[in-house]
Amino acid sequence: MRILKIKDCILLGILSVAIHQTSSAQNGNINIQQDESIPELMNLKSEMTKDGKLGERYRIQLYYGDNNTASNVIKDFRSKYTEWPSAIIYETPNYKVWIGNFRNRLEADRALLKLKGDFPAAFIPKPQRG
Repeated sequence: MRILKIKDCILLGILSVAIHQTSSAQNGNINIQQDESIPELMNLKSEMTKDGKLGERYRIQLYYGDNNTASNVIKDFRSKYTEWPSAIIYETPNYKVWIGNFRNRLEADRALLKLKGDFPAAFIPKPQRG
């Protein structure tokens, strides 16, 4: 019985070596051809994303209403805060004062906490795709 087990082990070993020697992975070459403008476009996209012209960005709205009050709100904001950009956006028939260009909601929330003391009506609207 013991001899049979040794023969089986030897046979199994030889079979394993034979299978291993005959099997091999396939080797191949891949040749990728791309348009010459793709690297340039990728650089342009990354610059636009970095500048906030592309992708979702968060802004904080300080005011919504008439033009005179919007101008006063933005002047007040600019006199107190210089770290974020600000703009008046016209949406018929009202004006909005938007500030910031935050990459994510966390950045916008942190800024909103700082602003709430001076601008209690400030909030973060849902971002629009750029």
